[in-house]
Amino acid sequence: MRAAMANAEVDDDVLCYDPTALRLETEMARLTGKEAALFVPSGTMGNLISVLVHCEIRGSEVILGDNSHIHIYENGGISTIGGVHPRTVKNNKDGTMDIDLIEAAIRDPKFDICFPISRLICLENTHANCGGKCLPVEYIDRVGDLAKKHGLKLHIDGARIFNASVALGVPVHRLVQAADSVSVCLSKGLGAPVGSVIVGSKAFISRAKILRKTLGGGMRQVGVLCAAALVAVQDNIGKLKGDHKKAKSLAEGLNEIKGLNVDVSSVETNIVFFDILEGANITAPKLSENLKEHGILVLPESSSRIRLVVHYQISETDVQYTLSCIQKAVMGVPDENGVK
Repeated sequence: MRAAMANAEVDDDVLCYDPTALRLETEMARLTGKEAALFVPSGTMGNLISVLVHCEIRGSEVILGDNSHIHIYENGGISTIGGVHPRTVKNNKDGTMDIDLIEAAIRDPKFDICFPISRLICLENTHANCGGKCLPVEYIDRVGDLAKKHGLKLHIDGARIFNASVALGVPVHRLVQAADSVSVCLSKGLGAPVGSVIVGSKAFISRAKILRKTLGGGMRQVGVLCAAALVAVQDNIGKLKGDHKKAKSLAEGLNEIKGLNVDVSSVETNIVFFDILEGANITAPKLSENLKEHGILVLPESSSRIRLVVHYQISETDVQYTLSCIQKAVMGVPDENGVK
């Protein structure tokens, strides 16, 4: 990736001249089966642009999961910047929302004088807070049909859409066929240093480019970043299956440690959540700090819950090392440096 970045052919992407950015966008449009694509600095910006394009009128409403990334982790940007109202529907444990609950959340146009106007439904695939669960294509198609029935658009936060594609054995273009737009992160499991791509119709991307500039996402010789992203797409999608296998191995090992609990059957991709059971002599923040001292970075979700994510640079040896460090920390066994 660093070699590709150093040798990237670049030009002014704000004026649509950067050849490496164009190659990346063309490839991502092809892979997702959409007309056009646009490189953006982050998934948060990609989701924000997508929502704002679909909800041009301030006071519009988007229907999305109560446990979704857009709703929880993106600073409320759709509201503070776009004036878009979020109407949440409960996420099930598998990341889906009940179809009947989505339909019930769609506002009746007869009462526009009182309510925001429903314009968009957002899904997330894989669903991060639900443990990297994959939304199946049949479900996405049903939500797409529902959106069309009511004249709404469908956006998919596909930060890890390639993980879902590999786990389900469904090509990405088929998985997102029902969506009007998709944001795809290149800097998570695919390993690029920066960036996401949003895809959709030519008209959608044309409007998205204007919003990207408004939000400060026009970056001139961006081919330096897109070159790394192209390597990620070309070389690392094929490695995701191995990430999923290592995540499952990690989950199985964690479940054998007394004081911890993992629902191994729920691990479908590269994300593993585990719970520290009541009575254990350690908390999630304390365990997190202990692991950091051993070169292992994890994310405590609460006082008793931790998230682990596997990527292609994590080896099976790294998995076993991590399990050993966690077991020693939970048991209170000091290491060779006296660290418990």
